[in-house]
Amino acid sequence: MLKITGYADRVSAMPGDAIRFMINCEYPHYQASVVRVVQGDTAPEAPPVKLVPVPSAIDGRHPGRPQVIHAGSFARIDGDIFAGSRSFSLQAMIMPTTPLKGRQAIISKWDETAGRGIAMVVADDGSVGIEISDGKTSKALSLGKPMLAKHWYFAAVTYDAASGEASVHQEPQHQFPTIDDSGSASAVLPADIAWENSAPLLFAASWGGEDAGRSVGRALYNGKIDRPRISNASLLLTDLQVLRGDRWPERLAGTLVGAWDFSRDIPGIRIDDVSGRERHGVIINMPTRGVTGHNFTGEDGLCWKNCPEQWSAIHFHDDDIYDAGWQADFALTIPEGMKSGIYAVRIEAEGEEQFVTFVVRPARGKPTSKLAFLFPLATYMAYANEHFGTNDGLVELHLNRALVLHPHQQFLNEHREYGHSLYDLHSDGSGVYYSSRLRPVLNLRPKVEANHGAGPSHLWLFNADTHITSWLENFDQDYDVITDEDLHQEGYGLLSGYRTVVTATHPEYYSKEMWDGVQRFTHSGGRLIYLGGNGFYWRIAYHATQPGIIEVRRAEGGSRAWEPPTGEYYHSFTGEYGGLWRRQGNRSPNHLVGVGFTAQGFDQSSPYRRAPGADDPRAAFIMEGVDDEILGDFGLTGGGAAGMELDRHDVSIGSPPHSLVVASSGHHTEAHVFVVEDMLFNFMGATGDVCDKVRADLVFFETPNGGAVFSVGSIAYSGSLPWNNFDNNISRLTLNVLRRFMDPTPFPMPNA
Repeated sequence: MLKITGYADRVSAMPGDAIRFMINCEYPHYQASVVRVVQGDTAPEAPPVKLVPVPSAIDGRHPGRPQVIHAGSFARIDGDIFAGSRSFSLQAMIMPTTPLKGRQAIISKWDETAGRGIAMVVADDGSVGIEISDGKTSKALSLGKPMLAKHWYFAAVTYDAASGEASVHQEPQHQFPTIDDSGSASAVLPADIAWENSAPLLFAASWGGEDAGRSVGRALYNGKIDRPRISNASLLLTDLQVLRGDRWPERLAGTLVGAWDFSRDIPGIRIDDVSGRERHGVIINMPTRGVTGHNFTGEDGLCWKNCPEQWSAIHFHDDDIYDAGWQADFALTIPEGMKSGIYAVRIEAEGEEQFVTFVVRPARGKPTSKLAFLFPLATYMAYANEHFGTNDGLVELHLNRALVLHPHQQFLNEHREYGHSLYDLHSDGSGVYYSSRLRPVLNLRPKVEANHGAGPSHLWLFNADTHITSWLENFDQDYDVITDEDLHQEGYGLLSGYRTVVTATHPEYYSKEMWDGVQRFTHSGGRLIYLGGNGFYWRIAYHATQPGIIEVRRAEGGSRAWEPPTGEYYHSFTGEYGGLWRRQGNRSPNHLVGVGFTAQGFDQSSPYRRAPGADDPRAAFIMEGVDDEILGDFGLTGGGAAGMELDRHDVSIGSPPHSLVVASSGHHTEAHVFVVEDMLFNFMGATGDVCDKVRADLVFFETPNGGAVFSVGSIAYSGSLPWNNFDNNISRLTLNVLRRFMDPTPFPMPNA
């Protein structure tokens, strides 16, 4: 099992920038060094792994130390909000999603270390409960009627310090004839229990202290919380019910010490107190916002920006993680003159080797080459620490082969605190909307195999992308490396200094800023070589103030691992509609690159065959010296150039009418299946052995101002580039395209 993991506070850095590295190492010491990553495929059929040592200031021996991740989201409010009163009422609308998981704090001022405080909880029996303790004697009361998962309840608890009387209230929003989950319970506890403590008030957790400056939550709650209210008096049930709304009489306002409205600042991390006491708080570990509250009807639209009071809940998860918060072990300042490229810090100890990957980009506005490789960081983040092999019971049917669990996957299965990919489900079964790079990402490093990748290389994403970088370097082609996070932040300005941009194998996740930057580049004379499949597919959002985190809402269609409930189709970070780019007006992948996602299959790849477009004079430069009818009947990814995920040319979806289809693949295996977004209902004949839309198309077209686009429509394509020591028809064809695209001569637009 892994004993070394690590991450950096940034993935992209330019000369003069410092990158901090956070290392968890269970060995006493480790050796650190820097390498430039050229080729990370370890398969015997691939070119040798190429990690070029780069002398640096961090080289040498470092002390090891364990660092842990405290996963789980909650909200924190500091200060002594009760102002000396030992009587209280705690209440909220709640939608528990794992009510039978065990004790979970809903609202608490409870110090777990001292065992002292007060809390409204989901009790061990699955019902609402109250806990109160002075650190020596602990008292608890619960209703004893388990709540239903994923249903709304009014929950409240009270304690009268003068009499010792405590009460618990649990009311379902919807009652079912056969379910007894409603009622109240009361008991007389000791009077004037001295429960006060220095812990902050928390929603969805109880206080576990701090670790290296991080707030640590315990007794973590799964589910939604809406409109929490706290009073410094023991209120009657009728008064508690009045406080469920957004207005209350003055006689109750005087008892309120906090009333929080989660519909305010949905894109941010602040939670606002609307009681007038100004007891605002912050969320920890990025629970999900922009989610429907208990009063959601859908009658006022489906976007939270139009009627935010119906999106007044926050969905907390016991496995949320944003920033692992580890202490830095060392920092690397990128020296002037360091070559732009993909790099990694290599950590070695007692036979174990791990990597933390980063990119050195050129100084802003100062490209060092006319060619850029666009590092798909957003897509790497989307797949970060995926659990395909251990979460998906149908994975072997999906892959059409036996599953192999690699060491990092076994580690992630046992260490869920390392967080999820955007393909996973939280522990309560809800989809994962957010993914962060501020944690160890164990599948973003050299020498790692994947379940999805077909043989002999068995690669997916990062190391498959090094087939492209090794191909560029084999032909002595200089290039810069830039990330799509840079593209999101800088837009077209990042690309404007380049003549040609080359994508990776699977640039799937794109924000509006990224999409617009690429389109403006290709319409301003730039040339784009799209060397992948299923690209430009899902719309994402970046957080405006919290770095290194992205969001996806898989709304209305698409080949997807989960779908959000109605009312949660809009990104919380931006308010933008989520889902497929092809549903966002004239922004399908076909509009941008001439092809769009049409099928997927992960067993065997197929070759292309020349299409009529190959004989068009406009394509002569592509096929120069390539006389073969069959293209790419070989490769490191499934044994062919067309496979894994495929894109087809389709004018009806947005492919430019003047675009040329140079070659098309087929046929494919029955494990290659047609995408669901192109079907109104399921039908027979939608697999690769019989469906002509299950194919990849090689497409070329010119763009305004002398630009051009070349797309291959296949994730497996790059696996054919290194075959036979880079001497093959796929490599030759792609080199022809690259050389012409690097030629400054403008591409003339064809006659209408």
